[in-house]
Amino acid sequence: MDACGRTLAQRRGAAAEELVATRLARLGWSIVGRNVRLGRAEVDIVAVDPGPPPTLVIVEVRFRSGRDFGLAEETLDRRKRLVLRGALHRLREAGRLPDGRPLPRVPARFDLAVVEPARKAGGEARIRHYRHAF
Repeated sequence: MDACGRTLAQRRGAAAEELVATRLARLGWSIVGRNVRLGRAEVDIVAVDPGPPPTLVIVEVRFRSGRDFGLAEETLDRRKRLVLRGALHRLREAGRLPDGRPLPRVPARFDLAVVEPARKAGGEARIRHYRHAF
């Protein structure tokens, strides 16, 4: 654990989310929320893909340090998809983030971003981005 009480897995997950958010912002996306809590659900990234057409996107980020136990894509189970669908429904119904910032009234979708570490020291982490993932 670090000084903030986070485990290695939590630190790696946070770093993966930061990497994905940075990459999306470079592509022109607006990041409107990170680690958004909606009841028991937590949404990793809420963003607007400029499109066309502009789309509100819930991005679930998954990190795996290796493939010994399967691909990270395989960890997005039915239960998690249902939780995220419920979170999007609550967001759309409220029309705003929990902190009060308004959400655009545009179509919405779910994306999955998978981060794997660089294969070589000094290399870049790899991101696989699946649009309309579920």
